[in-house]
Amino acid sequence: MNTISNAAMIASLVSEPSRSAILTVLLDGRFHAAGELAYRVGIQPQTASFHLAKMVAAHVVTVEKQGRHRYYGIRNQDVAQVMETLLSVAPPTQIKSLKQASEDKALRFARTCYDHLAGSLGVKLTHCLVREGILSEEKASFHVTEKGQEFFESFQIDLKKVEKKRRLFSNKCLDWSERTHHLAGALGNALLEKLLELNWIERLPKTRAIKITAEGQRGFKEIFSLDMEDLQQTDD
Repeated sequence: MNTISNAAMIASLVSEPSRSAILTVLLDGRFHAAGELAYRVGIQPQTASFHLAKMVAAHVVTVEKQGRHRYYGIRNQDVAQVMETLLSVAPPTQIKSLKQASEDKALRFARTCYDHLAGSLGVKLTHCLVREGILSEEKASFHVTEKGQEFFESFQIDLKKVEKKRRLFSNKCLDWSERTHHLAGALGNALLEKLLELNWIERLPKTRAIKITAEGQRGFKEIFSLDMEDLQQTDD
């Protein structure tokens, strides 16, 4: 009975449009002030603070204090994965302007899903790792093969260090725009951080969209055999 009550509480939280919109913004994995979140979803700051307080109390959102300021972020990967799954079964957002169309295109191409890579790029990269025998696909997760251990070592990702993180290692996350799975978990996060470190990708401001750099276009082709057409993206 308690499990049912808790599930109903979470469902009621995310079913409210403003709270759902706030959580979608927070899927970028960053911390945001209540005022910024209010602006991003088109509500009053007081309304945003009210919704955030409810989500903090329900352990869906976490808050960090810096002096007099408070910054909010999604509590963990589990919450992010629930939101990504809900988005995958939700009806497509109605596009009403050129700006919306450009933003939607950018998100579908590449974005952060909490702390790992999603969108077309995230899915194609995951499929490449499976195709090349670096990962093997299991029911709910991916497994690093012997070849994969050698690859990640050469790519300067310390698997032993990644495995020590207190979270799922290499689980699947259902991608809402591609309707198939991408790599999530601690390994997905380590891969995202490595791509940022190499300057293959860049975070775009005020969005969770990701842009591939010129270095990234060369790197993805050389290391992962993803050519320019696979990674085609137009700047709007």
